[in-house]
Amino acid sequence: MVSARVASELSLELAAFIPYRLNRLAVGVSNHLSDIYRQRFGLDIPEWRVMATVGSQHGCTAQHIAESTRMHKTRVSRAIAHLEARELIERASSAADRRAREVRLTRSGRRMYAELVPLVLERESELLSCLTKEQLRGFLAAIEALESFLGVKE
Repeated sequence: MVSARVASELSLELAAFIPYRLNRLAVGVSNHLSDIYRQRFGLDIPEWRVMATVGSQHGCTAQHIAESTRMHKTRVSRAIAHLEARELIERASSAADRRAREVRLTRSGRRMYAELVPLVLERESELLSCLTKEQLRGFLAAIEALESFLGVKE
């Protein structure tokens, strides 16, 4: 147990605290990307994450979306409902399990996804262009090491 005197001398400089910096960076990157899908396509961050997950999987369950995006199931549900109302996604019975409902992009959703993907990949490239090749390799290796340590999977 830490004594009262030692505990009072301990301090945390939040700006240097890695979990805080990672969170701040994640929010900054998310906002940097959201300029594209918010302004041009009228999607918010949860809706974009659903579109990106469903589009890359060619259909998946809401549970898969929640697990892979780390979004709460309520946020996923709301995003799915909004996208469904806009006729960008639809729900259908899964071919693998008739009890499960799969979320899929509609024709309009696939068109939007096809237009959006090159734009966000270009924005990612632009974002990473501030790093040298060596820095980028180190950054990616560090992300992979942290994900592995934390058991974070795709």
